[in-house]
Parts: sequence; structure tokens; C-alpha cells
Amino acid sequence: MTSEHADDAREAQEPEASRIALTWSGEPGRQEELTHGMLLDQAERAAVVLRRLGVRAGDRVAVHLPLVPESVIATLACGRLDAIRATLPVSLTVPELVARTRESSARVLITADAAFWDGAVRPVKPLLDHALARSAAADGAMDRTVLVVNRCSRPVSWKPGRDMWWHEALGVPSAAH
Repeated sequence: MTSEHADDAREAQEPEASRIALTWSGEPGRQEELTHGMLLDQAERAAVVLRRLGVRAGDRVAVHLPLVPESVIATLACGRLDAIRATLPVSLTVPELVARTRESSARVLITADAAFWDGAVRPVKPLLDHALARSAAADGAMDRTVLVVNRCSRPVSWKPGRDMWWHEALGVPSAAH
């Protein structure tokens, strides 16, 4: 492809980059919109972070998120790396999370501090923390990294050296307010 054709292709894609790709409506009064360009940029940033954390093609990344934009971004990032997204629904109990995290063998887990559903703030990361502690007590500690999405701005327990804020790792502003 000549550079003239590359310029034409880029120009044809630019209008698409500014179109809304994802509209998310969450807790009362909260809505987020991401354009194609924003979504792809954040997916690339997330892929870079996952690669830096040692994720390679065929590796699993466990995603323990409510239905938020970061869940889509994590899926796209895994796709960029040919990594496998292992979904850990936020409705799982601690014993179920222990089993699913063990099954996934994921060294990188993505979770949220908390989430709004059924009109209330519900813990998300604390359940995963309990599951990881139980798993470590039973099987020995596996070297894991937990990326934490800040959705509710609630105090959250933190394990230095393991836990990282998603927005800091990606270099994007936090979505929580």
C-alpha cells in the first residue's frame, strides 16, 4: 500500500473514530459514552498493561466486573493479545470464586471496588479478596496481580505489590466521581 492509499484509508476511518461505540447507563443519573477512538485507545492501553504484567497469547485473564465499560475494554485488550478472558460473574459467592479463580489459573484478575445494583452499593473486590485469601491458604499463594476499577469511590482493602488501580495503570482518569 502506498502512503497515498494509507492516507486515504486513515481519512476514511477518522469519522468512525468519533462515532459513539458504547453508551453505558449505570446507577441513577450516571451515563458514559465512549467513541470508537476512545474505546480502541483504552483497549490498546489495557493490552499494554496486561503485556507488561506478563500476559501472553493463550494466557487467561480473570474478569470479575459488573456490566461496566471496563468489562468491554478488558475483553478487547484480551483479544489484542490472543489471551483468554475468563469471566467471574459478580454474583458468585466466595466459595464459587475460590473454585473459579483456581480453574482459571489467571495471574491477572480485573475487578471493581464495588458496584451499584438493585439500588444499593455492593462489594465486589472484598469478595475476590476473601476468595484469593482462601485459595492461598489452601493451595499456597500464587503470584497474582489484581487490577481494580474504581467505580464507586468506596474505601477498599489493598494488598501492596498485588493490587493496582486500573486507571493509574492505564494512565486514564478515573471514571468514579
